[in-house]
Amino acid sequence: MRIPLRLLVLLLLCIFLLPACTLKTEYAPIPEIVVPREGQAPDSDTRQAHEDSAAEKEQAREQGDSAPEVPQPREDPVSAALRQGLEGAEPEVAFGVDSCRYSSWPVLPRLYERRGYRPVWTSPEAVDQLIAAIRASYDEGLNPWDYNLDEILESLEENPVGQASDPARAAFLDLLLTDAFIRLASNTLYGKEDPAFHHPEWTTEDATGSEALVDYFERALAFPSVTQIVDSWKVRYVYYERMKQALAAYRSIRARGGWKRLPEGKPLRMGDSGSGVLALRRRLAAEYPGLKLPLTNPLFDDGLSRAVRYFQARHSIRPDGVAGRETIMAMNVPVKDRIDQIRINLERCRWVLRNLGDLFVLVDIVGFNVCVQKDGKVMWSGRAQVGQPYRDTPLLRSEITHIELNPTWTIPPTVRDEDVLPEVKKDLNYLKKHNIVIIDKEGLGFVTEPKEVKWWLYPEEPFPYRLVQQPGGNNPLGRIKIMFPNKQRVFLHDTPSKFLFDRGERTFSSGCIRVERPFELASLLFRGFCEWTPGKLQRAANSSRTWTLDLPMPVPILITYLTVVVDGKGVPSFRKDLYSHDPSLLKELGPDPRIDPGSRRQRPEAISRTFPDERLAKVFKGLSLGAESGTIDADDDDRQEMKPGNGLEAMTGAPFE
Repeated sequence: MRIPLRLLVLLLLCIFLLPACTLKTEYAPIPEIVVPREGQAPDSDTRQAHEDSAAEKEQAREQGDSAPEVPQPREDPVSAALRQGLEGAEPEVAFGVDSCRYSSWPVLPRLYERRGYRPVWTSPEAVDQLIAAIRASYDEGLNPWDYNLDEILESLEENPVGQASDPARAAFLDLLLTDAFIRLASNTLYGKEDPAFHHPEWTTEDATGSEALVDYFERALAFPSVTQIVDSWKVRYVYYERMKQALAAYRSIRARGGWKRLPEGKPLRMGDSGSGVLALRRRLAAEYPGLKLPLTNPLFDDGLSRAVRYFQARHSIRPDGVAGRETIMAMNVPVKDRIDQIRINLERCRWVLRNLGDLFVLVDIVGFNVCVQKDGKVMWSGRAQVGQPYRDTPLLRSEITHIELNPTWTIPPTVRDEDVLPEVKKDLNYLKKHNIVIIDKEGLGFVTEPKEVKWWLYPEEPFPYRLVQQPGGNNPLGRIKIMFPNKQRVFLHDTPSKFLFDRGERTFSSGCIRVERPFELASLLFRGFCEWTPGKLQRAANSSRTWTLDLPMPVPILITYLTVVVDGKGVPSFRKDLYSHDPSLLKELGPDPRIDPGSRRQRPEAISRTFPDERLAKVFKGLSLGAESGTIDADDDDRQEMKPGNGLEAMTGAPFE
């Protein structure tokens, strides 16, 4: 199909106001790319260059028409089409052709302007590598059809690279490829979805200016190998690789037909026999062929009981070996839902698994666990109590900066309004019994007596005081808290309610994380710079004095929410969605395609959302290209060797094992 140049330009200009769709719109700083701040004075060389340029222009004006005109070379037709379509385009809007929407603004027009509107994709080999990379995104749990795959393949059939007879169609193809490249970078590096959209408490790092992004992509596109560039974007942690293995395995189960539903009736147990037992054997063999269960034995024997316990341990069910109601319900979850659950958690991994350094703290909300990892190994692990479903612990990434011994507790507004104020209204001595003082909000430290407060006005009116619980045995923070900046003001801390660590599902807090053996954890954060052993910290806490101890170096902390974890063999364990976060994320990711991405098929219906104009895509922190083509720089954390012990080992064990 031939589209006249004038018609293509008209199409581009007419739909400038259509919304951008799939690409998130915020980038973090790119190392080694320095963008002058607004208002920053240029250096002396830059000033001199500007002065020389101005002098030359003034001299040319004085000469007028006396200087002979230098003939300009004729512009390539494809470049002319790109220029007419992009020149003067507003960065605040998006544009598209047919069903394709270009979402890589404001990078796309500036990138082509820098290049003098020369086409980017002039090498058939580079195009083939990009198409292969797009198809390979399927292995990451992404959808290849989110990256213009159908449009690219259709356009190539009509106008192969270097052989296009229609400049307008060649320009269209070049834009499709560049847009796909930029979008693939964003989604592979830091996820398709913006975590802040699903978790408003998420802290995003400072955005990088669009000129720095243009500079990065200009060099990335000049790199000799598209394959190498795309590979450098991928998460390089063993845990992530194991989850990809699990995704491939469950897609294979789906391709074989999945498994059939079991009747939800009488529990099956040792000694039972009949058709129900045969159906149970077939169901377990469909998901776990490695168990090598005999499929024709109608007796519920010890081998089948062990297989049921194996299933239960990997589905957060108490492993009693009885196929009861809860177990049968878990077995009847369709394989497509398990595939989606894995894809959801691969996305969450892309949000956080980068630039972690050699030491970091990992909070596994769904697993009720906290661990410390150093050099890819778990060096400490302990049980945790997390937020109740209506006061859930937030997902975040931050850095631990200091600890406090014998901390006071400033009661948060939600706890104050919902828990404390009702009790105070019933009994004014409640505050004294719990060692809580009333302090003015202005920070002057004046203490107010309970009888002087008009309690009946609150919480309907703004509460003008702070309620602060003093250190002591009944302080809910215990003897130590571990602090890191975040919007929700959550932290790790000790607790007097240690008996609750023996419970299975430990959702007891108001959002903060209660930690088992917190003095051991705190001592590891000093990295050996100070002699703060667990015993020394405990003795300091016993003094009843409130201490604040700054860490010699901040330690990264991840508070994660993983409803799938994977063991060392790539076998997943599926967990309860404590806070019901999965459905909203799956809605935005869209369905998993059930077709071979190696063949060209119709793109599934897109599920997309308009993002604010001032944001372009997710963070590009930690990734840069060397000044010369042929070099790629990436943080060591993203280049970890794929070997045992180099992943998130705290998350690789199945529950109850």
